[in-house]
Amino acid sequence: MGKVIRAVLITALLLTITAPLFSQTADKLEALMNEPELNWSDAAAFIFEAADLDPEGSFRFAAEQKWLPKNVSSGDAARLNGIALLLMQSFDIKGGIFYRISKSPHHAYRELVYKNIIRGNTDPDMLVSGQQLLLLVNRILAMKEQS
Repeated sequence: MGKVIRAVLITALLLTITAPLFSQTADKLEALMNEPELNWSDAAAFIFEAADLDPEGSFRFAAEQKWLPKNVSSGDAARLNGIALLLMQSFDIKGGIFYRISKSPHHAYRELVYKNIIRGNTDPDMLVSGQQLLLLVNRILAMKEQS
């Protein structure tokens, strides 16, 4: 019985998470959910699309704008602090004074922890899965909707 309840709760959670992202195709969401480690190119494309930015050339644009950590390549595994910076910039989230001064991945991570977007026991250098990115984007969209 416990497994059935757990399956129902997971299904409900996934439906809730994906509801704000209706513009994403089911195939893209499924592929994203199955990625244990995202690379920068895929992460940038998904974030740009969710933020209503042009996903074409998103990695290049983000790198040029300094929305990514220094010295990352498109195929490198995405880390949480860098994803935080990309999310803050892509969704134009205003941060505190340290973030505004530095625009660093470290302060972006701290800002999203403070704003309760990044939750739980996390490490700024941890690799980001597709499921984790989807949760973060959903929380940002919900925050934007409330403001």
